[in-house]
Amino acid sequence: MGTVTLGVSIAVPEPHGSRLQELRAGFGDAAAHGIPTHVTLLPPTEVAAERLPEIAAHLAGIAATSEPFAMRLEGTGTFRPLSPVVFVKLVEGASGCDRLQELVRDETGPVPRELQFPYHPHVTVAHGISEEGMDRAFEELSGYEADWICRSFALYEQGADGVWRKLCDYEFGSGRTVSAVPAQCGSPVESPAATPAV
Repeated sequence: MGTVTLGVSIAVPEPHGSRLQELRAGFGDAAAHGIPTHVTLLPPTEVAAERLPEIAAHLAGIAATSEPFAMRLEGTGTFRPLSPVVFVKLVEGASGCDRLQELVRDETGPVPRELQFPYHPHVTVAHGISEEGMDRAFEELSGYEADWICRSFALYEQGADGVWRKLCDYEFGSGRTVSAVPAQCGSPVESPAATPAV
């Protein structure tokens, strides 16, 4: 069956998701419209396609034992010079994200994954673009604020075209697969895709 590249993340809801995605594109990040605005729980990970049902069941189990929590974005940060990234800071909800990502990557689960850097939840708004573009992102979003209650996370698959498409959402408290996060306007990342069996 080959392999697929998966990622797990918390989507930034509307209207914030589309707004940040458009700003990211405006800063010169050509990949912006292929990436939903998100907080990463599992970075891009290549797995055997036949393991999708097992991974889906794993994620459903995590969601079933999780509870909604508050998330708040405020201001900007950067990983430069270590990594060419500018991000909006997560100032509330980091502990909830950290718990989830540890469970997703658990060494006894189907997607054990070592991280290149220590986990630091954030929302990327510029990656691998010119220094001028990253400076602009850092400055223009320095006063940015948004907050919401996180009630689910999502499983995504990266297509051959580089675009990340959502396979399904996992609702906290039940583990049910739902469509709780609206599509980001003008984005292909919410195109219909086959939902993995659980």
